[in-house]
Amino acid sequence: MRKWILRAVIALIVLILGFVAAAWLVFIYPRRNSHPPLRLAHGTLVIQHARIYTSPTDPPIDDGTVLIKDGLIAAVGPNIPIPTDATQIPCDHCIVTAGFWNVHVHFTEPKWSGAQFQPDAKLNSQLADMFLSRGFTTVVDTGSNPSDTFDIRRRIELGQLTGPYIFTSGTPLYPPHGIPFYIRESAPKWLQSLMPQPETSAEAQRIVRENLHSGADITKLFTGSWIQRGHVLPMPLPIAKAAVEATHLNGKIVFAHPSNLAGMQVAIDAGVDVLAHAADDTRGVTPELLANAIHHNMAMAPTLKMFTTTVTIDPHYMDPIYNEVRTFHSLGGTLLFGTDVGYMTDYTTEGEFEGLGKSGLDWKDVLAMLTTNPATRLGQSDRKGTITPGKLADITILSDDPSTALTNFSRVQTVIRSGAVIWQH
Repeated sequence: MRKWILRAVIALIVLILGFVAAAWLVFIYPRRNSHPPLRLAHGTLVIQHARIYTSPTDPPIDDGTVLIKDGLIAAVGPNIPIPTDATQIPCDHCIVTAGFWNVHVHFTEPKWSGAQFQPDAKLNSQLADMFLSRGFTTVVDTGSNPSDTFDIRRRIELGQLTGPYIFTSGTPLYPPHGIPFYIRESAPKWLQSLMPQPETSAEAQRIVRENLHSGADITKLFTGSWIQRGHVLPMPLPIAKAAVEATHLNGKIVFAHPSNLAGMQVAIDAGVDVLAHAADDTRGVTPELLANAIHHNMAMAPTLKMFTTTVTIDPHYMDPIYNEVRTFHSLGGTLLFGTDVGYMTDYTTEGEFEGLGKSGLDWKDVLAMLTTNPATRLGQSDRKGTITPGKLADITILSDDPSTALTNFSRVQTVIRSGAVIWQH
């Protein structure tokens, strides 16, 4: 009898240790060194006979050259001496811009689950389809399973995968009892139980500190959450304020999902830095409210195509949202490019550019959304955002000129990141 009890105890101990080991392997191990030091490519690349948009505001350089050495932009101009060891990047009168940003992405599709156990080839194919073929050299994950995002990011930075530079929010914070209905309908119950819904300011600050300490780069708040179709639950203002304060004290910024007037107001009053969407329920979202948001230095990523593909096919539904973005822009608000890919499973970008055109933006405005605006907002303007000597060689090469049609921003030919060619058409 005693031997049976001893065997049972040993089996239980082994089971518990196995469970702890599995939990460590799945949830803790991928977070180690989640932001490895940036690796720069070695060697010399040259792009010749290009039309170069060094920034959204400077005049283009026609028939220009970009010289890249050891991961950095070494020179740019019309008459640049070319070293004999330089590798030529194909360019038949191509268009050169700084590498594109997408500030609203997710790794929540099932194909990313258990990323730490997936083969390189499969993940590389997915990263190319979702990001690189669209010209993105830097992306911001605004809410996914941190274990998946951190492992993908780590493997990219160690050179095991080929992909964009990834900033992430880790796990978003929701209002108390405020997980959106579309997540409740799709995510398993055990996963929902891990989604933080702080009920006090102290709890919100603790969650933010733990999230940032684990490797997150920003905080994401659902200041307005669609808990039911037709009903938005706003985050209590003291909780939102506490989360923003803790984030700012750690030198990071806060993105917010606003949804409607109430969510917008909480975001403004709490001091949020970026609206991750335009408000899709625009009732009460007045020019005065948008001016107040701009006064508080708030930027916006409209994510227009997402609304047309996941919410409704009614074209008139978008008219007030286009007007919201148009008004925000005309009042001097900073716009950032984001598409919500990962939640939206159609990765093509033409629809987003078309929507921005319907919102009154021109190609220079859109180029700023893709380059200088996000680099500045994420504190990376000293390294990214323009074709400037000394900056990282993050470059997107297009086959057609976006100054003639906004959808030409989607005609991606070659993508270079940190001086390495990471995708070619």
